[in-house]
Amino acid sequence: MISWDTKVAAVGGKDAKKVDRFGLRTVGDLLQHVPRRYIRKGDIDDPGSLREGDHLTVFGCIVASEQKTWQDKRTRRTAWRQEVVVDTGTSRVDLTFFDRQAGMADWRRKKLETGGYGLFAGQLSRWRDHWQLTNPDTQMYPPADEVADAMQGVPDLIPVYPASSSVQSWDLQETIKLALVVVDGFPDVLPEDVRRAEDLVDVGTAYRWVHQPESWAQVVAARKRLKYDEAFVTQALLARRRATLEHTVTSPRTGRAGGLLDQFDARLPFELTAGQREVGEEVLAELGQGRPMHRLLQGEVGSGKTVVALRAMLRVVDSGGQAALLAPTEVLAQQHHRTITAMLGDLARGGELGGTADGTRVALLTGSLGAAARKRAMLDVTSGEAGIVVGTHALLEDRVDFSDLGLVVVDEQHRFGVEQRAALTAKAGTPPHVLVMTATPIPRTVAMTVFGDLDTSTLRELPSGRAEVQTIVVPEQAPGWLDRAWQRIREEVARGRQAYVVCARISAEDTDPDPGADESEARQLHAVEQLAPDLAAGALQQLRVASLHGRMSADAKERVMQDFASGSVDVLVSTTVIEVGVDVPNASVMVVMDAERFGVSQLHQLRGRIGRGSHVGLCLLVTAAGAASPSLERLAAVAGTRDGFELSRVDLAQRREGDVLGKQQSGRRSSLRMLSVLTDEDVIGRAREAATAHLARDPRLEQVPDLAAAVRALEESERADFLEMG
Repeated sequence: MISWDTKVAAVGGKDAKKVDRFGLRTVGDLLQHVPRRYIRKGDIDDPGSLREGDHLTVFGCIVASEQKTWQDKRTRRTAWRQEVVVDTGTSRVDLTFFDRQAGMADWRRKKLETGGYGLFAGQLSRWRDHWQLTNPDTQMYPPADEVADAMQGVPDLIPVYPASSSVQSWDLQETIKLALVVVDGFPDVLPEDVRRAEDLVDVGTAYRWVHQPESWAQVVAARKRLKYDEAFVTQALLARRRATLEHTVTSPRTGRAGGLLDQFDARLPFELTAGQREVGEEVLAELGQGRPMHRLLQGEVGSGKTVVALRAMLRVVDSGGQAALLAPTEVLAQQHHRTITAMLGDLARGGELGGTADGTRVALLTGSLGAAARKRAMLDVTSGEAGIVVGTHALLEDRVDFSDLGLVVVDEQHRFGVEQRAALTAKAGTPPHVLVMTATPIPRTVAMTVFGDLDTSTLRELPSGRAEVQTIVVPEQAPGWLDRAWQRIREEVARGRQAYVVCARISAEDTDPDPGADESEARQLHAVEQLAPDLAAGALQQLRVASLHGRMSADAKERVMQDFASGSVDVLVSTTVIEVGVDVPNASVMVVMDAERFGVSQLHQLRGRIGRGSHVGLCLLVTAAGAASPSLERLAAVAGTRDGFELSRVDLAQRREGDVLGKQQSGRRSSLRMLSVLTDEDVIGRAREAATAHLARDPRLEQVPDLAAAVRALEESERADFLEMG
């Protein structure tokens, strides 16, 4: 017998090494790699649910098999094509196999004879109104005189696993079958009273039923148990963090009358929205308490989160402390630094000529700062002269020391992990208050699963004066449509406005951002370094065109952004470095090239860069996707609404493999295997209550050792994510 942590190779079987290379290192990894779906003998998925590009596995009988020859234009030699039709019982699928060697063609003709039964797996395509698999991987069952004999040994429910071109579903099935025989026990993360209250099967039964079900009832029962396990482990981790915070003591930041916050409020050239006032008072009240604030501030693009955060930072500075704002990119950090400095005016020039007597300084600390600028910024941070410090990952370095760090503001939290947040808060003498901001609206289920250790505030209304933004999908191949897009930019610039053009890549040599795209599609993607000069010399030759991307030096990026913000540049051709934080109210039009390569939330963020002033905005999503492509559904959703919360649900629903706790890292599997943060809200809610109650009785998780180990593994996974991100 072998344990849960034993290497897969010890299981034995001809496919064990292949499965190990697939990334399933241990028996636990293998058994937690659960089927994506199940098919009955003779069944195929509902044709209405199939999409081109799906990785499909079907079981059925060959009802037609014909070999034809064709002339290979490349070699000018005869080649062979085996055309096969498989009847699944409810539908038919065409299979096409191509061979260039006579011996292989003869072998395939004999293997794929009419009347044979087999499993066929490959990428689905559409040809002449029929579903087709080209060169699918094949597992034929031994021939038999009777159909009943041919079906022997094939389960009624055939599990179909997430697979790849090198490891097929049946390879995994055989290795898992062996593992279930030799594994000695299954980790059980649930307290017995929780399992009984939820009416769940035991964990061993759940794993056997999920991999080798005899009925749909067993599949349902197994998935119910394993989903709840995932939810319970995650919520136990978050409950422990909340409990720790409840007992943490920190310095209250109560501010002072007539301080920087009062002076800033008196100078505000606009009126705060009701939401900004409500959330602002909530934040200020928590800053005055003796336990650390841990709050998530989410809001629509342009809802004014930065003002709320700045008022909190000024309260801390008025209390004698410092505030740090952590941004994911240099462009965003520089934008925050410019915005905060401009909003504060002479309040940000403490100790300088022209500054107020009780002013502070705003320091910028990024990885690409020159030696002199970096030394000056570090000195201001260490001495406390800089009450507000804005930076990137450079803030996390060991040599960055704060005088009295009282507040940590993390912008665009989805770019950072818990460990990165912890690395910054560890620089404080006493535990600092934490305010996490995101412009990516978060459904309640995600908030409970990912941000469950944070209290949540939401800004929904936009400040007055914001203009409407119209979004239109532009088919690139349609005659005249792209020319009209460039004409719209010329028209807007003629009115004194500015424009963004967004590309998915920096140069033509870069890797396709969509790993699922084929080579021909990858070559067609537009790139900043090619498109910018082409536009400057062609469609936009009368305009001032500049480029911006992540490989430019910090000084070069800063110059381009300042030129664009000042109006010296008419059109900015950029990658997604302008996705968040860039605020140029005069920009009224955006053209996103190869828009099908971007996610829903990302397109919503990009669109938020226009319409930030009083000018009506226009966002053109240029795409080469065909009419039947599922990508058009995403683009249509973005064009159909500006409600970020609605789009966030669309985004989650369309992700095939999503891990909301972070992307899969090398050697580690997705944190969520079966739980859906979109549809399993009731499961997550019940698990949250049960985990919180259990932690109250067993804060060290001593009563359920397997639960303690699972929580520890999840924490270590997050820590490894942080270390790999650097």
